[in-house]
Amino acid sequence: MLELAHLVRRFGENVAVNEVSFTVEPGVLTGFVGANGAGKTTTMRMIMGVLAVHGGEIRWRGQPVTAGDRRSFGYMPEERGLYPKQPVLDQLVYLARLRGMAAGDAKQRAEELLARFTLADRAEDKLESLSLGNQQRVQIAAAVVAQPAALILDEPFSGLDPVAVDSMAELLRDYAAQGVPVLFSSHQLDLVERLCDRLVILAAGRVVGNGSVAQLRANGRPRYRLVLGGDAGWVGNVAGVDVLETNGRSVLLELTGATTDKLLAEALSRGSVHELAEVRPSVSEIYREVTA
Repeated sequence: MLELAHLVRRFGENVAVNEVSFTVEPGVLTGFVGANGAGKTTTMRMIMGVLAVHGGEIRWRGQPVTAGDRRSFGYMPEERGLYPKQPVLDQLVYLARLRGMAAGDAKQRAEELLARFTLADRAEDKLESLSLGNQQRVQIAAAVVAQPAALILDEPFSGLDPVAVDSMAELLRDYAAQGVPVLFSSHQLDLVERLCDRLVILAAGRVVGNGSVAQLRANGRPRYRLVLGGDAGWVGNVAGVDVLETNGRSVLLELTGATTDKLLAEALSRGSVHELAEVRPSVSEIYREVTA
């Protein structure tokens, strides 16, 4: 398990990461989300030792993380860090051998990954000759080529087409199924909702949300959809009801004092009720609520 405890990082007078604490558990896909400048990339760089930690601690399997531990992590930075003029297969083999793999095993593993990302026919091409999306595929392959003990991926889905997104999602699920802790950042909240077991939401360098999607939903104020047989304009006048959205005979609302029984009784006194149901917020809605 990867643990971050009260992590701090400053740039001059600016505190970019402020008392950040969370865990990335074995076999769990953890989504790391937040606006640009929230501190996600800085946090990931501290995990990998690229940036010094100014406060707090990073632990791996219960002990302070070491350089040797970090060498076993698969890391994908937000900026592409491969060699543009080097053939794709050669540099994947080179990177795998740096991590201790034998030459034959490294070549076999690199070829398997290129085939998985439909790049087998580009293995001898220079990286710079590939499209940006295909370069992203190679960057992902570089992160996992040495069978990492943990995965730290900064915006791995950026620039990928839908087919590549599905391949990447399957790859992450495969690693999670093997018990690998996986932390990845993304601005694609619908994708995060579909993939992640847990969510860590960062705002202005602080953790403002941490838990499973179900836990984060439970922490928010419940919302309800009321669908009537007639006009819904009266709902906004009911004490203890806050109308968020009206669409014809359908109303999205929050109860700020009224109960569902009271609302239902009022609605039935005015006509037919087709539906009164709790609406589960999406990850996008949770994100907007906790970062507001």
